[in-house]
Amino acid sequence: MDDEEMVMFQSDWCSPRRLHDSPTEYHFPADRYIPNRSLMNLDQVRSSFTNGTRPLYNPKFSDLYRRRLSDSLTLDSEGKPLRMLVFRGSPKSSRKPLRFIDQMRQEDAAVLSRVHQTHQPRRLPKKETRILDAPSIRNDYYGSIIDWGKNNVLAIVLGRELYLWNSLNQSVTKLLDVEQISINDDHDRPISVAWSQDSRSLAVGYMFSKLQLWDVETSKCIRSLQGHTSRISTIAWNGHTVTSGSRDRSITNHDVRAGSSPISCIVRHTDEVCGVKWSGGGNLLASGGNENSVYIWEASKMSSSKFLHRFTEHTAAVKALAWSPYQFGVLASGGGTNDRCIKLWNTQNGTRLASVDTQAQICGLEWNRHHKEILGGHGYGTGALRNHLSLWKYPSMERVGELRNHNSRIISLSQSADGLTVVSAGADETLRFWEIFGPPCKEKLSDLDSLLSLKTSPMR
Repeated sequence: MDDEEMVMFQSDWCSPRRLHDSPTEYHFPADRYIPNRSLMNLDQVRSSFTNGTRPLYNPKFSDLYRRRLSDSLTLDSEGKPLRMLVFRGSPKSSRKPLRFIDQMRQEDAAVLSRVHQTHQPRRLPKKETRILDAPSIRNDYYGSIIDWGKNNVLAIVLGRELYLWNSLNQSVTKLLDVEQISINDDHDRPISVAWSQDSRSLAVGYMFSKLQLWDVETSKCIRSLQGHTSRISTIAWNGHTVTSGSRDRSITNHDVRAGSSPISCIVRHTDEVCGVKWSGGGNLLASGGNENSVYIWEASKMSSSKFLHRFTEHTAAVKALAWSPYQFGVLASGGGTNDRCIKLWNTQNGTRLASVDTQAQICGLEWNRHHKEILGGHGYGTGALRNHLSLWKYPSMERVGELRNHNSRIISLSQSADGLTVVSAGADETLRFWEIFGPPCKEKLSDLDSLLSLKTSPMR
């Protein structure tokens, strides 16, 4: 068989007519259907088109059955003509069903959000969880005698001694006992303490201008820092920099990796520096003075003594300072006996956000890191908060409640590393621990809420 005969044979074998006439069924797998005219009855199709107006009746069905079938296919439930596949309105209006679905989904999501946010209100503790005796504690507004480090160790100044209390095993260690030095019938003593951010070092400020760094592992003084000429009332850390404020009206910054001399010294306050506090990002420093002023300093411009803002609305000394942990640049400050106000400041534009008169001296402020709240520790006053703790909502500054168990004014506040517990040091020679910042119990979703939550799925 030559090549020409072979081609004719293959063409005839694979032709549609050959497939149609052959009794054998053939299967050719393919990904699409291509019609063959040889497999179509074109005469019947042409007849159907030309005779489409002539109804074709099946003799097996009666006229009554045909009428009912026609009505069912051409009339709706109200007896009106049923129009199927009719274009209704413009393409813009055809998107309304999708908008309705999105609106329903948003409404369901809003309802679920309100349900999930309707938690039972947190109840303030009726009493403290622990009380520790603190004999010889000084009833002095100008001082920061407690600080709770990230190592879960609380440093407490009692008279001329400094103790460490471990909150994990409740062990107590005496770190130092200042030798008596008779100067003007008084004795030098520690007056302020502050843990470094890594809790490896403890900075201690003294009544007679000494500033020391202690290694708590070895219980030894590893550095004495110079720069002040009077008592050091407040200390704050920013990385390797330790900042101190003194009665000599100066703020000094020491880099603990360098020598004993300060890297910068600022003298802008006109009276004793009562409080210093670095922001969480370490770029801003707040300082409060006995002349009723609050200064905001930029870390990059500390050497120039040029402040960013100065707030002068307080009418008494400002010791209590606290930076908001969840809103950048928001500072809370508390005034003394003649002021009694908690004020909130926006340090980005230098404006006051809020002010509330507590009718009592404010000796300490602590932000709640789990809820938008701020806690105040109070001293002398004429109102209901005298010598008590008060909890306030942020930003409304609506009072949540108060804790009244101290018998004398609260001198200082500090909170644990996990932000759940606050300790208050009182002039009644007690340390009281309050589990006031704990998060609420998580509510379990009901079966209905779980079912409704499926409506918020973005899938269509």
